[in-house]
Amino acid sequence: MYAILDIETTGGKYNEEGITEIAIYKYDGHEVVDQFISLINPEREIQPFVVNLTGINSNMLRNAPKFYEVAKRIVEITTECILVAHNAQFDYRILCTEFRRLGFDYERKSLCTVELAKDLIPGQPSYSLGKLVRSLGIPVTDRHRASGDALATVKLFKMLIDKDTTKSIIQQSIRLNPKHQLEPRHIDIIAKLPAITGVYYIHKSDGEIIYIGKSKNIKKRINQHFTGTNPKSKKIQVLVGTVTYEATGSELVALLKESEEIKRNKPIFNRALRRTTFTHALYSFTDENNYINLKIDVADYRKNPITTFSNRQSGKSFIEKSIDDFKLCQKLTGVYKTKTSCFNYDIKTCEGACIQEELPENYNQRVYALIEKNSYKNKNMVIIDKGREVDEKSAILIENGLFKGLGFFNLNYQINNIEVLESIITPMDNNRDTQHIIQSYLRRKKGFKIVELNTNSTNT
Repeated sequence: MYAILDIETTGGKYNEEGITEIAIYKYDGHEVVDQFISLINPEREIQPFVVNLTGINSNMLRNAPKFYEVAKRIVEITTECILVAHNAQFDYRILCTEFRRLGFDYERKSLCTVELAKDLIPGQPSYSLGKLVRSLGIPVTDRHRASGDALATVKLFKMLIDKDTTKSIIQQSIRLNPKHQLEPRHIDIIAKLPAITGVYYIHKSDGEIIYIGKSKNIKKRINQHFTGTNPKSKKIQVLVGTVTYEATGSELVALLKESEEIKRNKPIFNRALRRTTFTHALYSFTDENNYINLKIDVADYRKNPITTFSNRQSGKSFIEKSIDDFKLCQKLTGVYKTKTSCFNYDIKTCEGACIQEELPENYNQRVYALIEKNSYKNKNMVIIDKGREVDEKSAILIENGLFKGLGFFNLNYQINNIEVLESIITPMDNNRDTQHIIQSYLRRKKGFKIVELNTNSTNT
């Protein structure tokens, strides 16, 4: 659990400042579950430059509560939480100073979003909160007021968790948060999980990830792990300390995250999933009569496939459907073995490429159309799919035919700006598995949108 906060102060000499406003959002890694926002009478003068910056003046604070009147609420909302702030060292020092004046030792673990951003989003021109969130397309209101800045920090922290592919933030949080370690009972863990699409992480009590999976219903899938009787399930049941998850909204995002993070984190119970996710592929070659032939074959890493399949039957079903969709020849797709005409020619549904009756250039145009539809080679595009919330979409970025990564954007922001789009994208490895996952998803699913990119714009 995290307490994401922002504090406005009077300014002045070091350790003589007073708090004029505080905002704390209690965040469980997915949503805000509690909040506390209040002006505070600092019982001292506010520096003129601070008044100009924040708009908070002494008249506004005359009837505001003093710090000792809100101290108990601050303690309660931050108990068993890690403090998160933009420049956390400053906010934490100010809080500790105020509590010390009351004779109370206030101690909390903390995370700084400035340091996290420098590590996870390198190369930004500025890491000040205002400039950073603006460059990332994060909407912000009431700048330089505690509530507005704290809420912007919540959104920034959410993006940083998305970009933390090694899950170091989550694993550190579990180690620091004793509450997680006191909840090993399976029924308690399942009760707190949602029935949503996403990636889940099964941890030991020290935070180590021992298994990563994806599901369209995380609660149901974890229940299956905890009730399974196979050797792997029984070992997981003994070792599990807690389960964390990432909502993705999109099944494609979940598949890509699962594949990437298994490779990065190498959980001990994911060994079987480290192998490649496909066995067969679609290849093309031009025969002696200049017709492009298609063939489903065992995947060969030395060749460049048009698209890939989880098994031979999947590839066979694909090619049979493509024969109908693109009016292709059964003989030239390897489906009908013959030295003469194919069966479809005999029933008048093949144009005769099998016996050189149709011109190669005419037949090949339809083959090119199939290849174009099922391969994103050399393409620049963004696949837009479901987001985690109603006002959000996911974005999978393809540049020059290479998978670059994925991210999420608010419907009112970001996608029309290529620079911002690249900033929100979490870089991920382009490999044969990711290519297979994306191509397979595009073949099977509906409801997504493809935005073609050029160097100047991302407009459709």
